[in-house]
Amino acid sequence: MEEDLISKKELLDLTGISYGQLYRWKRKQLIPESWFIRKSTYTGQETFFPKERMLGRIQHILSKKDDLSLDELAGKLSDMSSVHKQLLTIEEVRERNIVSFITLERYGQCDRDEHKYSFEQLIHLVAVDLLLGKGELSLEEADLLHRTLSMNRTQFEGKRWELFFARKMGVSFFLQALAPSELVFDEGVRLISRITLEDLTEQLQGKLG
Repeated sequence: MEEDLISKKELLDLTGISYGQLYRWKRKQLIPESWFIRKSTYTGQETFFPKERMLGRIQHILSKKDDLSLDELAGKLSDMSSVHKQLLTIEEVRERNIVSFITLERYGQCDRDEHKYSFEQLIHLVAVDLLLGKGELSLEEADLLHRTLSMNRTQFEGKRWELFFARKMGVSFFLQALAPSELVFDEGVRLISRITLEDLTEQLQGKLG
């Protein structure tokens, strides 16, 4: 099953950005070259993008472009090392509005080491909060997601990974795999969401300033 794609025209219409902005951001390496996907259509060759990742990246760029130059923003996107070193108390997570009150109350109390959250623990909270905020999963599914991420924490620590959220005949399941990964599901599976560690790190970095 392929990741949902959005055409260039649909992307420009949906986000309100111009053709010039899109390719200027590409030249500045704010948007990876690999996200520009050429496909054959009945009208000829067209450009498509991974929908969720592209919309998330554009939202991030637009939220920061008034405060940072494009070069400064590109530097922040390419260097995430400072985010990995963050250790926050529960009070700091609340103050910085890292995740919603519901997510923090439901999962945050037990998901700490020595009264502080590690990068991996913060990323897990952000992943759950992101999907809850989109209305894509129930609290029971959020519980399953949090357990899955917590159980796999040691195995994936320090590695690049992707998270797949899918349903089949009303049954939900999550897959965490090393990135880049290409998973193929049977035709009865509906892929609800696909999130990379880079997506989540960007979300967290935006909250940390």
